[in-house]
Amino acid sequence: MVAGNEGMEGLIPIVNRLQDAFAQMGVNMALDLPQIAVVGGQSAGKSSVLENFVGRDFLPRGSGIVTRRPLVLQLINSTLEYGEFLHCRGKKFTDFNEIRKEIEEETDRSTGHNKGISPVPINLRVYSPYVLNLTLIDLPGMTKVPVGDQPVDIEHQIREMIFSFIKRDNCLILAVTSANQDLATSDALKLAKEVDPEGVRSIGVITKLDLMDEGTDARDILENKLLPLRRGYIGVVNRSQRDIEGRKDIRVALDSERKFFLSHPSYRHMADKMGTPYLQRVLNQQLTNHIRDTLPDLRDKLQKQYLTLEKDVEEYKNFRPDDPTRKTKAMLQMIQQLQTDFERNIEGSGSAAINTSELSGGARINRLFHERFPFEIVKMEFDEKELRREIAFAIRNIHGIRVGLFTPDMAFEAIVKKQIGKLREPSLKCVDLCINELGNVVRRCTERMNRYPRLREETERIITTHIREREQKTKAQILLLVDVELAYMNTNHEDFIGFTNAQQTAENKQGGKRQLGNQVIRKGYMCIHNLGIMKGGSRDYWFVLTSESISWFKDEEEKDKKYMLPLDGLKIKDIDSGFMSRRHTFAIFNPDQRNVYKDYKQLELSCETQEDVDSWKASFLRAGVYPERVSSSDQSSNGGEDGIAEASASLDPQLERQVETIRNLVDSYMRIITKTFRSVMTRN
Repeated sequence: MVAGNEGMEGLIPIVNRLQDAFAQMGVNMALDLPQIAVVGGQSAGKSSVLENFVGRDFLPRGSGIVTRRPLVLQLINSTLEYGEFLHCRGKKFTDFNEIRKEIEEETDRSTGHNKGISPVPINLRVYSPYVLNLTLIDLPGMTKVPVGDQPVDIEHQIREMIFSFIKRDNCLILAVTSANQDLATSDALKLAKEVDPEGVRSIGVITKLDLMDEGTDARDILENKLLPLRRGYIGVVNRSQRDIEGRKDIRVALDSERKFFLSHPSYRHMADKMGTPYLQRVLNQQLTNHIRDTLPDLRDKLQKQYLTLEKDVEEYKNFRPDDPTRKTKAMLQMIQQLQTDFERNIEGSGSAAINTSELSGGARINRLFHERFPFEIVKMEFDEKELRREIAFAIRNIHGIRVGLFTPDMAFEAIVKKQIGKLREPSLKCVDLCINELGNVVRRCTERMNRYPRLREETERIITTHIREREQKTKAQILLLVDVELAYMNTNHEDFIGFTNAQQTAENKQGGKRQLGNQVIRKGYMCIHNLGIMKGGSRDYWFVLTSESISWFKDEEEKDKKYMLPLDGLKIKDIDSGFMSRRHTFAIFNPDQRNVYKDYKQLELSCETQEDVDSWKASFLRAGVYPERVSSSDQSSNGGEDGIAEASASLDPQLERQVETIRNLVDSYMRIITKTFRSVMTRN
């Protein structure tokens, strides 16, 4: 047999020796060697193609998954004909039935006897005068349904195994598809497209051309017109199952294949570029050229790894356990790793052990600033009854015995200053929660130092001390910001509503609820707790929150709606979760004591984590459902119930308009202030 690329035939054996060397070393050298991976679905004809290359029956056959471990098949042109396995080096197999048996036994040693799979490859060399120098990796065929002892995710495991080979840039992909299958549904081409969308590394092989329905052919595919690949398609005709069972000689089958292409009206014009011998020559040439193209980069990587190993060897020649420089180096490496782990936890740049059960690190801090902190501000800010009461008292106290014809700006300033002062508590609380989470991150990142408890203790102490120093400076800046805002009222701010606009909107605007339209704000599962036992007890429902209502369904398909509750006038409050309960609970209720749902005064809802509860609360804020607030000054010693009645219930129309005007001014100015605080807190 004539070589496909004379003069460069030594390249493939060199790469073969590298593969064998790395396999025997048992270590990952992170070297991407040039190779050809054979992929395809079950019964696509991969085994027959490989056996035709060798001219012998030597691969396991049967139903279901036959190839259960990658087979690295190295074909070497030689005057003698025999096989040799890397795991039993030195033993020559001249009987190819023995080669099949050894493949089966070696597979079972690693995977068991009942269809398990393993990513550990079997290395087989076949020396023969009938082959060209070629290296192929036969991969398991894609399967859908697990059989025997196979795990339920067998399809995913096989897919990941195949991807571990074909995703490498130096791997050519031999995508084998049977002609009697729709090319658009080909497993091989689908996998190849995912890692090689341009078709640069893929070579298509179409098998079973003789089994196509009468009157149909694969001419458009073979002429590279239907789903083009840069390296094209080659058609082959393998032996049928009857031929294999009847021990039909492969060389006779190759002659039959040649006659088929020469006699078929759709393929005779391309017969010289079809068939197994041509495919073998093309693969030999393409692999040789591929090795030649990647050789400079491969050589550079080898040289770098060689120099690194030489340096390590030289270092260990002079190794002394008591060398202080080695201890210093080890400590610095641990500190650098700590820095990397800390950055990954905070920045979210990826980690080998991602927490899948709860928020942590940077994600939790992000939630504190963007969900928890706004919620705490709204809890502080929105208590309409108390706020209007304070405004009424301020206006009447400023007027004294006079009849107030104009709205006093001093009332606005007094109320705003009181509201700004209330920002101290939630801001400082947010800093405390952030500091606690940073402490948790530090403890997680120092777990690698468990072998050195004193080093870990000192490292945590130094980092924690630095965090506490920054905490004090941050809190000082927050308090300074509050003092700055209290010192000067910037009523010229471009976003401030102004006195005239506040008066114009006094009759139209009631409270601080934003009009969002009936848009969907949030969807997700929550548990309703206070349903009667006869009605099913507590259970999970799929909730859909809009700006006007909250509805719950049986599941996320949203077909079986259980109820829709309008949000007008509703409030939310935290409630006790109950003894031994691990869920976090809150309630929706009507402040005027009306039933909120059927015969229930409140609707008790819960989530599995506090993070989910906080997210739902933030979503309710967007819908205008604000937290309950119990005022400590309702029963003041200087008025009590009579004071409230005097300040709110008995307002004359003129005073009521003035209260509404001040209320709008306060709302507008506090929106500016809280926006500034949220921005500053996020930057800090």
